[in-house]
Amino acid sequence: MSDGGGTGRVLAVDWGQRRFGVAVSDPSRLIAQPLVTLTRRPKQRAPVAAVLALITRHDIAEVVVGLPLTPEGEEGAAARAARDFGAALVRRSGRPVTFWDERLSTARALRAAREAGVKDRDSRGRIDQMAAVVILQSWLDAQARAETGGPRERGTDGS
Repeated sequence: MSDGGGTGRVLAVDWGQRRFGVAVSDPSRLIAQPLVTLTRRPKQRAPVAAVLALITRHDIAEVVVGLPLTPEGEEGAAARAARDFGAALVRRSGRPVTFWDERLSTARALRAAREAGVKDRDSRGRIDQMAAVVILQSWLDAQARAETGGPRERGTDGS
């Protein structure tokens, strides 16, 4: 849905059934940092309005949504729900949305948290934010490589 060649802050969402980790880039799109964790109760809709408020508050130009693929790289129910969430963001914000493979992002965030001495049970929200940071930093790095002509990782949207 996006060519990724723009300017301005990028917001990333680590889509989840109960929690959505959110990260934001700096305006130059070099560094991702954790922002917030959004939660929802079972059977409630994804927090589109809360993400729209963050888009406005942080002057976001583009959104990256983590796509929860199966270990085999296929899309299941969670990926379809993440795509529906992203489509709602496009409709309601007018901002471009890119889907990015989020496999291993939570595992990387857990490993980083453990290395920093953070206990799992006390840090679920922070781990979700760090997973969003992993997704966003991976995307930012891929965009930088594409701009400089270097090797590039592929996202799930063909970018």
